[in-house]
Amino acid sequence: MTSSILNDTKKVLNIAPDYTAFDQDIIMYINGVFSTLNQLGIGPDGGFMITDNTAVWSDFLGSDPRLNNVKNYIYLRVRMLFDPPTLGYLIDSIASQIKELEWRINVQREGVAWTDPNPNPDTEVLDGGRP
Repeated sequence: MTSSILNDTKKVLNIAPDYTAFDQDIIMYINGVFSTLNQLGIGPDGGFMITDNTAVWSDFLGSDPRLNNVKNYIYLRVRMLFDPPTLGYLIDSIASQIKELEWRINVQREGVAWTDPNPNPDTEVLDGGRP
């Protein structure tokens, strides 16, 4: 997991690593996906962003191999933003894959860092109301 996030994403978009004309666009889309992943509970608590091709996957994912599907998620989301297919059935297929990956990523995160949606009912309420 020592390869560049930007270069790997460019590779699956069929853009050579040394071709930099679209780097700022791709970086913007990747960073947007990082924000979505942060809302799903993936990545550093303070968020994550890249500015060039020096950031590597382990900077974002650490060394947990259970999060490898995050790479697929980032690629698919960036693909839909940067170079969406023109055929409706391909768009639907990619959108379906994105939704499944979001579900799987969320399930993985809940298995590691689950938060009870029903807090302790004995919690004291500071405004004088009832919990």
